[in-house]
Amino acid sequence: MRLADATWTDVRDADIDLAFVPVGSTEQHGPHAPLGTDTLNAVAVAEAGETAYEASDRGAVAVSPPIPVGVAEEHRAFDGTMWVSPDTFRAYVREAAESLSSHGIHRVVFVNGHGGNVAALAEVARRFSRDAAHDGYAAAFTWFDSVGEHASDMGHAGPLETALLRATHPDLVREDRIADARDGAADRWGEWVAGVNLAHDADEFSDNGVVGDPSAGDAERGAELLDTASDALVEVATAVVDRDL
Repeated sequence: MRLADATWTDVRDADIDLAFVPVGSTEQHGPHAPLGTDTLNAVAVAEAGETAYEASDRGAVAVSPPIPVGVAEEHRAFDGTMWVSPDTFRAYVREAAESLSSHGIHRVVFVNGHGGNVAALAEVARRFSRDAAHDGYAAAFTWFDSVGEHASDMGHAGPLETALLRATHPDLVREDRIADARDGAADRWGEWVAGVNLAHDADEFSDNGVVGDPSAGDAERGAELLDTASDALVEVATAVVDRDL
């Protein structure tokens, strides 16, 4: 159930097990992919996970509207990027989840599409789960960490994110810019010395914002990523619902 499309009586009358809250970012993704890539990918995985979960006849999943601005100041040098502080982000996401709990939706999985949100979301999930004011439990799920052997190819606007976009939103990928994105990309994220990343911002190691080769991510791979990530999300969701609090 997409909350934005439902009426309040639809929600009242539904047998909802838990909510998926897609969390993304509005930030540069090279010259070939849209600023909303992380949000689009998070929503795609959340909706595919909803379909797969409900197909098991366990119950319903409420998919909330996405949270489209995250912890992304590391991309501030690139036009169009938006960000909020980790404190603001944590408070907003936690309070949004708590509003669902007030309607009896006590189990929440944050479906994340942006690496910069990972640490903050983990803290939100912990605080939400420990709050004695409601009978709630939350977990943070990042789709590109749950795609098996593909995960090692994760960069930024590289093969994985581009592949998923090609499978779900092909009209938004600027195919005529893929070569430029590839040729100007960095090989890895950051500038590492003795295990320490000295680069605080993406423009310190990538002139065009890309890390990895986006040409290595076709639509077929994107469909496989969507299936793998959504299956993993269902596994997490099932464990969250079955968890004895």
